[in-house]
Amino acid sequence: MIVITGASSGIGAATARRAAEAGWRLVLGARSEDRLAALASELGGDEVAIGRRCDVTDWNDQQALAAAALDHFGRLDAMFANAGFGAKRGFLEETPEFWRSMIDTNVYGTALSIRASLAHFRNEGRGHVVLTSSVAGRRALPGSLYSATKWAVTAMGEGLRQEVSDSDIRVTLIEPGAVDTPFFDNRPEVALEADDIARAVVFALSQPAHVDVNEILIRPVRQPS
Repeated sequence: MIVITGASSGIGAATARRAAEAGWRLVLGARSEDRLAALASELGGDEVAIGRRCDVTDWNDQQALAAAALDHFGRLDAMFANAGFGAKRGFLEETPEFWRSMIDTNVYGTALSIRASLAHFRNEGRGHVVLTSSVAGRRALPGSLYSATKWAVTAMGEGLRQEVSDSDIRVTLIEPGAVDTPFFDNRPEVALEADDIARAVVFALSQPAHVDVNEILIRPVRQPS
């Protein structure tokens, strides 16, 4: 049973579809309740997936999302902390308020997703945390505060892996290059599809319990860096 944040579109929705095909039960979190309801219905209704409104920057919402998995399905096996958004490059671009919202979502929201699931995983002695970072979380981009937020996610993933290395809890960082999702106003010339990332997530989730796929870096062909 997997919880997915940012599940109403893009990588989150594509992963929900692939995971459902692979036999997973799902709790879908996002701020768009209408989209969540439609996706849950598409996947098979309450026996397969339920949607819950979740602002990932709200600790109560994050706790409620994890609790919904336990209450509805009786278990929680994986948390996919996927919610996030970007910003224009340039430290004179965007507003300070926009920056704060992005940092809160990409960094604080990811940390809250970890926290909301980790106590349960610790009690069970197993579980899987999957985090959406980025190619931008492996190299600095000029004028990119977004890149800095994804460096933070990459650091959280490795820090968490080390923290839980005394258990069977697994941690995977998913690091996409350019992906054709609502993240971009205009489609990149060279881009992956959201489903390409979804298949990578399901690959990591499907490995035997003794195998921990720590990082998956995925670029479209012809993306130079």
